[in-house]
Amino acid sequence: MKIVLISNYLPGASQSMIRYARMLEQHLSSRGHDVTLVYPPAFLGRAPFLRGSLAKWIGYIDMYLVAPPYLRWKCRGADVVHVCDHSNSMYLRCAGEKPHVLTCHDLLAVKAARRLYEGIRIKATGRLQQRWIASGIRSSQNLICVSEKTKEDVLALAPEIRAEIKVIHHPLNFDCRPAGADEVKRVLAGIGWPPNTEYFFHVGGNQWYKNRLGVLKIFAELKRMLRFERTRLVMAGKPFTREMVALRQSALPEGAVLEAVDISDRDLQAFYTGAVALLFPSWEEGFGWPILEAQACGCPVVTADRGPMKEIAGGAAVLIDPNKPGEAAGRVARGLEERDRLRAMGFRNAAGFTVDRAIDAYVDAYATAMRRKSELVGAQERGSR
Repeated sequence: MKIVLISNYLPGASQSMIRYARMLEQHLSSRGHDVTLVYPPAFLGRAPFLRGSLAKWIGYIDMYLVAPPYLRWKCRGADVVHVCDHSNSMYLRCAGEKPHVLTCHDLLAVKAARRLYEGIRIKATGRLQQRWIASGIRSSQNLICVSEKTKEDVLALAPEIRAEIKVIHHPLNFDCRPAGADEVKRVLAGIGWPPNTEYFFHVGGNQWYKNRLGVLKIFAELKRMLRFERTRLVMAGKPFTREMVALRQSALPEGAVLEAVDISDRDLQAFYTGAVALLFPSWEEGFGWPILEAQACGCPVVTADRGPMKEIAGGAAVLIDPNKPGEAAGRVARGLEERDRLRAMGFRNAAGFTVDRAIDAYVDAYATAMRRKSELVGAQERGSR
């Protein structure tokens, strides 16, 4: 099968989407498929002096004016074209008459542009862009959603959609497994903590839906309990916002919370392994990678009692209401009384999210897209006689 994968514009630095497309390229190629991974060309966006809003607008010229003819040319010999990120849904047209597949990771930005989240406002240009993306999603013939929650959001957005919709969960995106005791000691020594330090862990960016302020609030409530008065918190990912710094200073003891910025996969694995639990009280997610990563490393998971988090956790998590930090802390304390059971259940759940299972499902989705296109062409030919 000749497959063209259309990934993201590299200067845009959407690393998770680029990693996703490269994962598909690697494992589809290992199955013997003829795979071409294509990026929208950065003709203008390569200039090193570009910064800020200028870089963004120059990037739009590359993505929306320069890229389409190039992508159409790259799709010419394909049996099927897979646009790997719904934010590039406008590239479906580049497939021409070829069967195509679109992956929808989440509709958070589309919903935010429609003002469906209280307090979240998108600029006029952003709303226009998200309407364009939503239009592309509606036009898709074969749609892959990464969770049942994303599928529900698509059907709420476009109940009239006629696409074949499949849910394909992501596999674990690196070799997650429990790190050795020496690795845990190494990362703790690297931040100046003793090897027996007890800590909670969180990983995420500063997007509003990650609810990092909620992580601090829940941890502050846990610190009120005798059981956790000496426990600390590591928050990995991006640097703290001003609001996070202010909350840490006002609600938590000095040195109780550590920022670990942009850590490696190796360190991430060690932090998961040594943690009391992962605190992951997101308001929304498309999928929720850290849930699986933590489970695969033997780290109990605390996450929101809503989709897709509880879907991905598979019953192997302490489920909380992120709106109620005090109540959430109580549930964490009670849930961790069965820490060994949570770890065992987490290992079993994470073990089901395999690359082989995912690639089987993608190959099936491509075959379905090709069959549906063939049936449509056949019907049209019969109708013209």
